Amino acid sequence: MTPAGGGGSLGAMEPQITPFMELALAEAEAAGRRGEVPVGAVLVAAEAGEVLAAAGNRMEETGDPTAHAEMEVIRAAASRLGALRLAACDLIVTLEPCPMCAAAISLARIRRLTFGAYDPKGGGVDHGPRIFTQPTCHHRPEVVGGVAEAACSGILQAFFRDRR
Repeated sequence: MTPAGGGGSLGAMEPQITPFMELALAEAEAAGRRGEVPVGAVLVAAEAGEVLAAAGNRMEETGDPTAHAEMEVIRAAASRLGALRLAACDLIVTLEPCPMCAAAISLARIRRLTFGAYDPKGGGVDHGPRIFTQPTCHHRPEVVGGVAEAACSGILQAFFRDRR
């Protein structure tokens, strides 16, 4: 098992859908019903197992191109805790974070990133610029990819299929 930056994300864990990933999937489904690209995220206080924030994409709703699910939960948790650094927190998200979100994850010092579907086109963790492998990256979280991958990619595929 090696964290991203040391050989990619840890192996897929498809059979295990945790309650936190279930919540992220519910947020993704809610985002899709609002007409947003269905991505959901949950930020958890790792030791306590307490959900600090949960959200889906809100870009269309807010007119803000940075209102990705990951950014929404990072902002909400930082505000709730009154802290810029979320080192004792884990982020669970249904889609591999884009480069912007990966950089925010690093800046927030999030302990562990768990994501569902891989994103070869827009991802920034295992694809694209691979933010956590860059020498300028100050913090590399532990990364686990492919968790509930079929469920996460299924929501996205259905959303885009219905729009064609």
